[in-house]
Amino acid sequence: MSKRWSLRWRVTAALGAGSLLIVSVLAVTTWNLATNYLLDQREQAAVRQAQLNVRLVDAAIRDRSPGLDELLTGLTTGPDSSILVYQPGRWLTSGRQVPPQTLPAELLDLGRAGEPARQRLAVGGVPVLAVVLPVVSEGGFYVELFPLVELDRTMRFLSVVLTAATVAGGLLGGGLGWWASRRALRPLTTLTSAASRIAAGDHSARLPAQTDPDLAPLAATFNATAQALEHRVQQDARFAGDVSHELRSPLTTMANAAEVLDRRRDALPAPARRALDLLVAEIRRFQRMVVDLLEISRARQESDEQAWELVDLGDVVRRVLEHRNQPDVLDAPGPALVLADRRRLDRVVGNLLDNADRYAGGVVRIAVTAHDGKVRMEVDDQGPGVPDELRSRIFERFTRGQARGRGDETGSGLGLAIVADHIARHGGTAEVADRPGGGARFVVELPEAE
Repeated sequence: MSKRWSLRWRVTAALGAGSLLIVSVLAVTTWNLATNYLLDQREQAAVRQAQLNVRLVDAAIRDRSPGLDELLTGLTTGPDSSILVYQPGRWLTSGRQVPPQTLPAELLDLGRAGEPARQRLAVGGVPVLAVVLPVVSEGGFYVELFPLVELDRTMRFLSVVLTAATVAGGLLGGGLGWWASRRALRPLTTLTSAASRIAAGDHSARLPAQTDPDLAPLAATFNATAQALEHRVQQDARFAGDVSHELRSPLTTMANAAEVLDRRRDALPAPARRALDLLVAEIRRFQRMVVDLLEISRARQESDEQAWELVDLGDVVRRVLEHRNQPDVLDAPGPALVLADRRRLDRVVGNLLDNADRYAGGVVRIAVTAHDGKVRMEVDDQGPGVPDELRSRIFERFTRGQARGRGDETGSGLGLAIVADHIARHGGTAEVADRPGGGARFVVELPEAE
């Protein structure tokens, strides 16, 4: 399926084609009217001149004047004009020499028949108007060739002017269409930008107030919808935060009680110890879920650029690895500076490490590079990889994989969702691909700081 033109290009092309069509019709009409008028005027003047000349020639022939040749020479109007007089048995010529046989036979036949005629033709490469009139004396006829060089030059100049005007009209129409479509679609561009910001998580995006009566209702409706959406998101974030805060106290009590029971597990029968293990694992998962919910609610309520600073992503990864006492698997050949919230980057790196430890047997390599205005972090694990159909879903909330390592504990299902949310708030992307040699490669890209 071919790619469809954008609305702006369609409007531009429509106005350009319309202008070209209109100017072309006007140009063709002007050309026809002008050329017909000029030719008609030239033909009328030539016929009148030829009629006058043929009377003089007829009188000279009738009077047997010996100065017929001088008369014909005097009647020629220029170097490109020619006069031919046919008398039975001979031709008399004057001016530019044109052999009679080069003239159309049909035209000469009309002259022999005594019928006046005229015809435009080219003789010797020169455009001329041939006028044929009968000569009453001796049954001959008169032929005069009037040059049309000046008229032809005028018509060529007119055609060039009209062609240039047609092209200029089409270009002007296209330019006008581009300007008009750009101006008309400017509110749509603003709307698209605001909608994209909202889709990216910036719920404070609004359209400017419009004075146009056609656009004002659209802007008001969009802003009201965005306001309601922002209010709903804030309510959900506050609800998640409030619930998480309320759960922390009883959850802490349950965790302490479970720890007390765990210290006396030797005194418990085997069935009770198995139940205790399940209880402790679920309480720990519940605690992680509460912490993650608090992180999400905090991210929703904090200003995006409130605590941003210039950060070396490689240094952030190195500190997280040192804090966790994990092997140094970092490959950072140079500085990779980003403008970001360090706390959120710590959380992103920590969640990726937790995900690799829990589901993929641990991290084998972390690479941090800067190239072409992007800072890229690759986290390679030694797990089975992620199927293609799950590569987008694992960044959604409450999506869990099959735990590997750390017993049978599973995560809260929010770790990678927090990674995607934090990275998106920094204008970056998070995705997963196959690692060469097996396993998964989680890739995070952020805009490089200038």
